[in-house]
Amino acid sequence: MKKKVALGIQDFEDIIQKGYFYIDKTDFIQEWWERGDSVTLIARPRRFGKTLNMNMLERFFSMKYAKKGDIFQGLSIWEKEDYRKLQGTYPVIFLTFANIKETTYPIARKKICQLLAGLYADHSHALTQAGLAKQDLAFIQRVSADMDDADASMSLHYLSKMLSQSYQKKVIILLDEYDTPMQEAYVHGYWEEMSAFTRTLFNAAFKTNPWLERAVMTGITRISKESIFSDLNNLNVAAATSEEYAAAFGFTEQEVFAALDRQGLGKEKEHVRSWYNGFSFGSRQDIYNPWSILNFLDKKKYGAYWANTSSNRLVSKLIQAGSQRIKKKFETLLQGGSLWEPLDEQIVYGQLDGKEGAIWSLLLASGYLKVLSFGQPRENGLGGSPMPYQLALTNWEVQNMFQDMVSGWFAPADSDYNEFLSAFLAGDLKSMNGYMNRIALQTFSYFDTGKNPSEAEPERFYHGFVLGLLVDLGCRYTLTSNRESGFGRYDVMLEPKDAMRDDAILLEFKVQDETEEASLKDTVQAALKQIEEKQYATALIAKGIPKNRIRSYGFAFQGKKVLIGE
Repeated sequence: MKKKVALGIQDFEDIIQKGYFYIDKTDFIQEWWERGDSVTLIARPRRFGKTLNMNMLERFFSMKYAKKGDIFQGLSIWEKEDYRKLQGTYPVIFLTFANIKETTYPIARKKICQLLAGLYADHSHALTQAGLAKQDLAFIQRVSADMDDADASMSLHYLSKMLSQSYQKKVIILLDEYDTPMQEAYVHGYWEEMSAFTRTLFNAAFKTNPWLERAVMTGITRISKESIFSDLNNLNVAAATSEEYAAAFGFTEQEVFAALDRQGLGKEKEHVRSWYNGFSFGSRQDIYNPWSILNFLDKKKYGAYWANTSSNRLVSKLIQAGSQRIKKKFETLLQGGSLWEPLDEQIVYGQLDGKEGAIWSLLLASGYLKVLSFGQPRENGLGGSPMPYQLALTNWEVQNMFQDMVSGWFAPADSDYNEFLSAFLAGDLKSMNGYMNRIALQTFSYFDTGKNPSEAEPERFYHGFVLGLLVDLGCRYTLTSNRESGFGRYDVMLEPKDAMRDDAILLEFKVQDETEEASLKDTVQAALKQIEEKQYATALIAKGIPKNRIRSYGFAFQGKKVLIGE
């Protein structure tokens, strides 16, 4: 029988009571409970049912819903008598960081404190019945949006203690989207403050908490232990390559095909597979994103529903500002190929600006890549043995998203792109400068050009952008980047494949240092001076290219202003 598809509802009870379309994931309750882990971190891409499953756990275990077990009738978990007895028998603390998306640390911290204070208000009835000691009552009075770090870090710890005393039973803590504030902190430049704050909060709540029965955290990424979990040695992590909970988040192909049949769309199975299949968790290769499937069932039209549910800005920036090596590998992915890369699923945000493996790990955790297979560990010389994984773009939906993203980088100036290459080859500085300033004004943002304190050297962005413009010269030039020559490492070298026809070209990028350079002209001269003093032309001269056939360009940048000189 067809059911109405309701989009965006994350309240489990609401979905069940109103009879909306739902794929039964209640076996997750049994799988999690029988594993017996103290603290579980489950990392899955966005829109994969994390919040709905966490809401389901709360409805199942929380004493607040002890008389609402009927909402589970007809579902898999309710067929098991032992679990019917377990429903509604624990005090549960449930919070989500999904809305902590602030641009500054003080506001982000205050919103977290507001959430923590709200938990005390939600449980006020139980707390008033607990016969609390004076110091506990005093602590409750201090809990507010403006509480100090010491009280904030202990707030979940003491709430656990008080609820445990009130109900005479240890508590379950459910924290949804734990890493949202961490990602925003990285983007907006307050990573150190936020990681220090959450580290102490998590330690008190999940490590040194004798009143904790069990806990579940969900998020997109597995943030490195050194960043925020350094004191948490009781943590079991289920990331994309883990076998645990492989089918608990997302829809399996069997579930999707059964839903298509039930909704009268059985003839669309192969098209749905080509568009939306491809996510992999553990050894399962047949996982579909729920958001895309629900939208297709509702609208009965194909579209990039999941891929377009966020700006994808961080991913776009990392690829656009990445090295030539990263761009070439990404081109292989866009052409339907695959890569073998060693991965560490612990995301170290501080390495995203320079460590290639961190970028592929983030793309995998975010759902843009899938694992096709894996090989033998390779020694990295540091005592570790990263496992090499064969990676590919997840599916057609993701590929279309990235193709649109790449096209968008150049769309504002697409009409005169070929004119820029012609001007570049001809050494027409006026036309080159005109093009670069048009596209900079239309497409560069302060985020891209390093105006944010979390950014690495802004030259990295400009460097990557210009390399992207020059990639079509591969038929005439060998492009290399950041290689040693003379007494340093040049930014970009173009070695002609036909030295009788084309000049060799050296490029150096510099962002204006206003303390030393009064104008962009001065910055251009500093770039050209570096090429000369470091003797970057040495490698070209050694290959027989005469010095008078080697052109040097200095690219000077200041925000959206560009000046090219020779």
